[in-house]
Amino acid sequence: MKTHETTVGPATQEHHLQRNLRNRHLQLIAIGGAIGTGLFMGSGKTISLAGPSVIFAYAIIGSVLFFMMRAMGELLLSNLHYKSFVDFNYDLLGPCAGFFTGWTYWFCWVVTGIADIAAITGYIQFWAPGVPLWLPGTVCISLLLGLNLLTVKLFGEMEFWFALVKIIAIVALIAVGIVLIAIGFTSPSGAKAAVSNLWANGGWFPHGGAGFLAAFQIAVFAFVGIELVGTASAEARDPEKTLPKAINSIPIRVIVFYVLALLVIMTVTPWNQVAPDRSPFVNLFMLIGIPIAASLINFVVLTSATSSANSGIYSTGRMLYGLSAGKLGPKPFARLSNNNVPANGLAYSCALLFIGVFLLYQEGDVMKVFTIVTTISSICFIFVWSLIMIAYMRYRKLHPERHATSIFKMPGGVAMCWLVLAFFAFVLWVFAQKDDTLQGLIYTPVWFVALAICYPFYRRQAIEHRKLTH
Repeated sequence: MKTHETTVGPATQEHHLQRNLRNRHLQLIAIGGAIGTGLFMGSGKTISLAGPSVIFAYAIIGSVLFFMMRAMGELLLSNLHYKSFVDFNYDLLGPCAGFFTGWTYWFCWVVTGIADIAAITGYIQFWAPGVPLWLPGTVCISLLLGLNLLTVKLFGEMEFWFALVKIIAIVALIAVGIVLIAIGFTSPSGAKAAVSNLWANGGWFPHGGAGFLAAFQIAVFAFVGIELVGTASAEARDPEKTLPKAINSIPIRVIVFYVLALLVIMTVTPWNQVAPDRSPFVNLFMLIGIPIAASLINFVVLTSATSSANSGIYSTGRMLYGLSAGKLGPKPFARLSNNNVPANGLAYSCALLFIGVFLLYQEGDVMKVFTIVTTISSICFIFVWSLIMIAYMRYRKLHPERHATSIFKMPGGVAMCWLVLAFFAFVLWVFAQKDDTLQGLIYTPVWFVALAICYPFYRRQAIEHRKLTH
């Protein structure tokens, strides 16, 4: 494919980052990004809100985000100097868009990391109910910071094994569930009666349309991080081959890891017996009397939350580095350590994750903290995803020749961009319908006001930098 290597803003300094992520790293990072803490921790709440119709919510969101990922993939491959979506937003929409995208994405992962700390604490309480609330998060943050300060290849290895654990666990859960259904373990009347659990307790939509819509908040959060493969591609070998492969496998991942897993859970365990405040993956094995398996699954979901936190730490460090290199952030974050990692940005982001520990002490309710924090994170991710779609439409207008020569075109083009943006607007409307998600929707604009106040301090130097690099 013909690529266009015009130098752009933040990316101009990123040649110091090493392309040490192999194909297997990128593929597993992509899969890990699609299997988030929201699936393991939050699916109990979504099932209680929507019943069996929750599978439609996950399928719809996964389908829409596939098109967003295809737009991002075409943009990244249209110019290999683009190291992330911040770079093409900066180049196509201007420094202001780059500033808002980069800092909001950084904020997204800090907030997601705080949610992960809440989730990790909840999982540890499964084994040690009396553990101090500060201990699990503190140990996790310190350990992941230390590992991320070494090399990017080590990050890739960690994510490879974290994701592999999640994949094996979900495939095993599906296989065990199918066997239990087939042998009539959960229903003496046979597999047919077990499958009827999906509609026997109030139908597919037991709480009506309102319940179905309410499930979208946690369901959206389950997919945050799906775009991480775009950030990781900056340090991937041969992105023209590995990036399309990772993005094109998204529909299969959604079907296997979300739809099939939740179908099995709600067939083995009727949806109205799923506890909203605990992981249904753990609860399933507790209900059928296999406590050792429940501990094993709890270990898997703990691994998932740790993987998400690890991805967040990686992303925030790279995002601060790119912003500062493009004169959109403080200078200290533009420095790399001797291991070619953005140590200052990593340390600063990790320090903020301790807010999660503070919130747990203030609230005391892991699930309530998780819901409010994930709402704020989801809204900010929707903002970032929306700017990716807007940048794609701008790219189609400014560079039709690049689109014409691309072998990784986004299906549906500009018309699909408008449909995706309409869906994002619909999700924000859904957030306004429930009290707990409405709180997050009300508080989130404070972040954008803060960015608007800070941008003028960076505007002049960012514009001068852009002139020099074009």
